[in-house]
Formats: sequence, C-alpha cells, structure tokens
Amino acid sequence: MTLRERVEAMWQNLSPTEQRIAEALLRCPPEKLVFSTAADLAQLSSTSDASVIRMSRRLGYSGLPGLKREAGAALTRESDPRSRLERRIAELGPDLNAALTGVITDARERLDETELSQDMAQLGAAVALISKASEVVSYGVGGSELAARHLSLKLNRLGHRSRHVGTTGFRLADDLLSLQASDVVVLYVPGRMLRDAEVLIERARAVGASCIAVSERDLAERLSSTVDVALIAPQSAGGSTAEALTALIVTDVLLLGVAALDEPRALYTSDLLSTLRQRLMGDASH
Repeated sequence: MTLRERVEAMWQNLSPTEQRIAEALLRCPPEKLVFSTAADLAQLSSTSDASVIRMSRRLGYSGLPGLKREAGAALTRESDPRSRLERRIAELGPDLNAALTGVITDARERLDETELSQDMAQLGAAVALISKASEVVSYGVGGSELAARHLSLKLNRLGHRSRHVGTTGFRLADDLLSLQASDVVVLYVPGRMLRDAEVLIERARAVGASCIAVSERDLAERLSSTVDVALIAPQSAGGSTAEALTALIVTDVLLLGVAALDEPRALYTSDLLSTLRQRLMGDASH
C-alpha cells in the first residue's frame, strides 16, 4: 500500500494529532520528504518529533526511515540517477552545515533502524554457520564490495578462511567451481537481485553450501525462503549516506560473534599477525 492508501484506510480511527501529521506527510512532496527529519515534519504538523515517529509506526512502517524509504523508492522508479543527484544537491548543498546535518541525520536514522530490525535468532544462526564453515565466500559488487571485502579480511584475521568474490558475468563461473558443501556464502545484495547473485545461490544450493544474505528489508524478506539466513541492512531513503554503512555494522556484529565463539583461535591469529608484521618491518629479534 502507498502512504496515501494507508492514511485513507485508517483516517476514521486517527486522533486529531495523527490526522495533522498524516496531512503534513501527504502534502510534503516526495523529493522533500526523503530528506525531512522528524523535527521537520513535527514543525509542519505542529506536533512533536515523538508523535511523528509513532505515527509512522501506526501507519505500518518500521519507523520514519521506513516511510521515507518508500517515498525514495517511488522516486527511484520515476526518475534517473542524474535527477536524484540534483535533488540531493538542492536539498543538502551548497550549505555545508545543512549537508552535515542531513548526512548525520540520515546515518543516525539508518543505524537506529538497523538495531530495531535485527532478529537475534537470525544473527545467532549466521554466526554459527560462519564459525563452522571450511571457507566463507563473501560476495559483493559495486557499493556492496566494501562490506564483503571487510568480512573476508576480518575473518582471515580471526583464523577463519575466507575469500571475496566480486567478479561478474562469465568470470564469476570460475569462482563458483571450488564451492563446497562445507562452505558458507555471504551475499551483500542491498536493493535488487542481480542474475549473478541468483546463480551464486543456485550453485551453493547445488553443492549443499549454506547461504546468508544481507539486504534491505523487502529483499531480505523475499530471500528468506531461498537462503538459510536473511539479515536486514536498511538503505538510505535519499541516498545521502553510503550504501555499505548498515551492512558494515551488521558485519561487525557477526565478526564479534565469531570471535567470541572461538576466542583462543582469534587471539592466536592476532598474535601471529602481529609477529608477521614485525618481521616485515625488519624486527631482527623475531
């Protein structure tokens, strides 16, 4: 349902305060709504920040970021990347103070929603799978590559074998050949499923490997029947903050969980890494 449809369906049951907020939300152009804070919308509706946030949830969203993300998704479908960039510049620049506030607000909202969106059972299942894997294959391309590479780098430093796969097209086939049943594939697919990711999941299923997906809420829910674990990493409504921001946070939680499950291995590998670094720096005492 769209925002307007949600409001119309609930209108008779809304309090006067909620109706004022609903009217303000509907009046606000989508291109402005995606950059609006709870304080902005509270001012428009002569209510409070808390009332705006509660109303967002009453309408069936996970919170204000979820509402804004729906507005942003509609804009994405209706406009090209150039137009979206022009809107971001118009809303957040060239005033650097406004840009700083906008970016920090967007990041804070995404981080808050990331915390609220986590299913601890799913996180625990992901940690268990990664900890027992013969090798963890992280997959991420474009903006998702940062989080995927981060996972593999840190896992190796914890004593767990991992490699990053970022190839596409025919070249991806070579990286799929060595996949085994005892491996775990972690896919970073933020907003839409690429054919390459679909083939990777198919190959993992064919050999018996487990799959973990890190994605935005809608795609994570769609993938939940296809992968072993689906974790939510909310995306930015207006594109003001990096695609990988919340995926990196989720990844760091997984890494801490893996380290805690086998602390001796993590500490041994950390010491070994320090020794090797000292040798590379020419420390003759080692």
